[in-house]
Amino acid sequence: MPTVKLEIRDEVNVKFVGLDVKTRRKLSDAVKFFLPHAYHMPAYKLGRWDGCVRFCDVGGRTYMNLLDRLLPIVTKEGYQVEIDDNRQQWNFEFQNVEATSYDDVCWPEKHPAAGLPIILRDYQVEVINRFLNNPQCLQEVATGAGKTLITAVLSSKCELYGRTIVIVPNKDLVVQTEKDYKNLGMDVGVLYGDRKEYDKTHTICTWQSLAVLEKKTKAGEAEVDLDVFLDNVVCVMVDEVHKAKADVLRDQLSGMFRDVPIRWGLTGTIPKDDHEAVACTCALGPVVGNLSAKELQDMGVLADLDINILQLQDGVLGFNSYAQELKWLTTDTTRLEHISSIIRQLSEDGNTLVLIDRIKTGEILNEINDDWVFVSGGMKVKDRQSEYDEVSEMDNKVIVATYGVAAVGINIPRIFNLVMLEPGKSFVRVIQSIGRGIRKADDKDYVQVVDITSNLKYSKRHLTKRKQFYKEAEYRHTVTKVNYKV
Repeated sequence: MPTVKLEIRDEVNVKFVGLDVKTRRKLSDAVKFFLPHAYHMPAYKLGRWDGCVRFCDVGGRTYMNLLDRLLPIVTKEGYQVEIDDNRQQWNFEFQNVEATSYDDVCWPEKHPAAGLPIILRDYQVEVINRFLNNPQCLQEVATGAGKTLITAVLSSKCELYGRTIVIVPNKDLVVQTEKDYKNLGMDVGVLYGDRKEYDKTHTICTWQSLAVLEKKTKAGEAEVDLDVFLDNVVCVMVDEVHKAKADVLRDQLSGMFRDVPIRWGLTGTIPKDDHEAVACTCALGPVVGNLSAKELQDMGVLADLDINILQLQDGVLGFNSYAQELKWLTTDTTRLEHISSIIRQLSEDGNTLVLIDRIKTGEILNEINDDWVFVSGGMKVKDRQSEYDEVSEMDNKVIVATYGVAAVGINIPRIFNLVMLEPGKSFVRVIQSIGRGIRKADDKDYVQVVDITSNLKYSKRHLTKRKQFYKEAEYRHTVTKVNYKV
């Protein structure tokens, strides 16, 4: 019986040494996935590329978390596997948490439970303990479940063994996460923009800041080298996993973090595309838990909702591409004036968050409605946070924000109306956007979601996709056709 050596190089990367070419090709084909956007790539159109991404190359290099798929192929080909494990050996022993494990700490001001002791909800206890029992894994936890608190508790449990790094998708979430850590009395720092704190037990950072630090280290320009910053890091956590591009997620977690033994990921939405879902598995581990928004609504944790789809009858305008159609839909003044009147009427019932795709749309809406606030990536983090905080004290505020800034992770409970303007067909964007509205507040247990769309060709197709998402999530939805042209 032929023998193959399985080199376990670190916590992520492995390599089969001694396999014949035929078997290596079988392994590569077993974990290859066609990229949906390949149809638009010149290399695919010219026949130079098959449009696939492979998670095992023909040289035998692959990922630890794919071995359950690949080893059966190797043994079926008649090979006996010898293991060469080069990882540092760890012996982690975590005590499970209970609901009252942190009741010596009180919620801060402006929190719905301000002044009361922190009592973990039953589902939070389950999620945290599932992580503690699986040092490398991913859990799908719906927006509004308190993922930031879950992250803080997990970091505190790791203090016994070393430092932790938490990666979030944007600066707003860095600040928000830092607050929860400080509230638990933890030694926490941040790494983004102008704030760079390298010597804390726990560090909250963005993908971009890590990439910059790596680049500066290679160029010899870093204030603190990457290897010094990563010293004694035993845990890397990724919050809102779905916001990381698949290749960035895989490259960073299998590169700079390759020797970090504890790897946890939280997301409100596991990507539907196979290649993105597998990239998450490669970098972090298997999915071991799922807590949906519907389950949290049934528990009374999240607000109930109805989705009103308003399909504006824009006629039979013909556009050559989706980009041309979307540009018209999001910049036509007459159309946006009518949409403004819809939003203004909605805002009479409470604070309204309007999510848009383009900055130009926000600028036009702001010109039409000078009392509305337009929040974009160009606004300073503290100014954005100030606008969000005002919502807790006002009743008819309208915030217009780009999906990129506000569709993920932002905590604004007192939103009574959520308007999505041409949200497209991305499952992650749509479900995460709705998550901005379903957090409960003292005076709110219901949110009205309005999906504003068109009867034009591409918009109509995307609406069909969204209705499938709404059905899967068990969200009630209705469609109303709106004639607005004279």
